[in-house]
Amino acid sequence: MLTLLTCEMTPVRAQQLSLHTVIPPLPGKIEFAGERVPLENYDTRESLQREVSITTYMHSRTLYALLRTRRYFAVIEPILAENNIPNDFKYLCMAESGLNPDAVSPAGAAGRWQVMPAVARGFGMEVSAQIDERYHIEKATRAACRHLKESYAKFRSWTLAAAAYNLGMAGLSTRMEKQGIGNYYDLFLPEETLRYVHRILSMKLLYENPARYGYAFPSEAVYLPFDRYREVRVSARGIDWSAFAREHGTTYKMLRELNPWIRDYTYANPNGKSYTVKIPLPGFRSREYIAAEALEWRE
Repeated sequence: MLTLLTCEMTPVRAQQLSLHTVIPPLPGKIEFAGERVPLENYDTRESLQREVSITTYMHSRTLYALLRTRRYFAVIEPILAENNIPNDFKYLCMAESGLNPDAVSPAGAAGRWQVMPAVARGFGMEVSAQIDERYHIEKATRAACRHLKESYAKFRSWTLAAAAYNLGMAGLSTRMEKQGIGNYYDLFLPEETLRYVHRILSMKLLYENPARYGYAFPSEAVYLPFDRYREVRVSARGIDWSAFAREHGTTYKMLRELNPWIRDYTYANPNGKSYTVKIPLPGFRSREYIAAEALEWRE
């Protein structure tokens, strides 16, 4: 559970903090997906220290990742559970994108789970300039679950499944065979993959105890889940999304907020494919509704 605290800081104390950069604390022990992290190894501990330090001092990105957790974990956690994927994999999503719904990597990966176009199409997702289901949180999460289950079936380790999400199963298998090693923490890997699991663990540590790492903000600042909506099926050809939004009592802006997989104003839909579209209910943007929900969560 994300515990959020407010704190008062005297001018002197604030000035003292500004003059020092402290090494963020590490736990005595930590697990990933039920698998023990060997912190007794100097290299594992130093790698985790590095990623915890980067995550701690990447202030704005980390802050906004923490603020988004309630909104998107409310969707991600049940899908992980339905697919028998350990709950810790929500931190993989957090590490991949900071839970930014519009995240795009220089390599072309997109969405919260940072799925590459070819991978998405391989899982039956639509990827085009008009419709891109990598931005569809439910579909992207289910695709990630399929990838992780396949990796776990091959490697019999959730830690290696996480590494394969970054490197690919073939790349990881090749390195394991050449080195005769079956443990992530003993493998020599490309730097990005060497750092990858530790980056995920850093997200876990900050989420579970943000105040310990200097993140203090009021509970009502956390973004609430998007749960005030109804669903409408659309299969028409030549969809004008702005007109569609107006017909359903909303705006194109709010339509895109709830359905970021819509990537353009129009969609030809030449095959008459059917899509489920989320439509905001009255009060979706209401400050009073948001305040009431925040109060209910605190209680």
